[in-house]
Amino acid sequence: METTSRVGAHAPAAEDGQQLPFARRTVDGYLQAPFPWYGLDEAFTGPRWLMQVGTAADGAVEHGSIGHGDEPTVRGEAGSAGELREKFAVVVTVAAQPSRRSADGTGLLEATSVSSAAWLAGVGLLSFTWPGQMDHSLRDDWLEQQTETAWALADDLEGPEWSWLSLPVDGVAASFYYRESEFGWVLAGTTAAGVHLGAYGRGMSAYGLGFAVVKDVSAYA
Repeated sequence: METTSRVGAHAPAAEDGQQLPFARRTVDGYLQAPFPWYGLDEAFTGPRWLMQVGTAADGAVEHGSIGHGDEPTVRGEAGSAGELREKFAVVVTVAAQPSRRSADGTGLLEATSVSSAAWLAGVGLLSFTWPGQMDHSLRDDWLEQQTETAWALADDLEGPEWSWLSLPVDGVAASFYYRESEFGWVLAGTTAAGVHLGAYGRGMSAYGLGFAVVKDVSAYA
């Protein structure tokens, strides 16, 4: 997937120079998407917050994430007490796209798939993970290694690392690929609305979750 660009990935600065939280980031990128956004269904009554969207090489919004629960800190920095308190789940929506020419005709955009959602979810979980006792200088190497592992796992959804989990999507049961690790859990599947769904979390069980179309994404900004 050529989805490295980020729209709204950085929070605006407050008057004192501090970064504002996820929930107050720009909603513009989300509103530009030609596909529906998904989040946890109405059974979840906690906080919801925007994170970031990703664009294809032609600038079209191709995926994005919406967080639920506690805004996570990097595990390993917060300490064990912080880890125990954190409960969050992030839902990643990925437009289902075939391989296609870019808008300017200069290149070929890769197709998206359930594996795309699984990879984005796996990397998302890693972004809030840092093994305890690891020196700061080693984290980039660790992240690179773990990102490659997340890609390999996402490319082998029928492999032994994954199991099946049935969860409701818009009130209808759907099957998801699911795996757990010491860092949290990751799942991925496809909806009838023409998008792939990925999700990841920690401290909040995936087994009781349900997903639904977000009726008004601007309400989260």
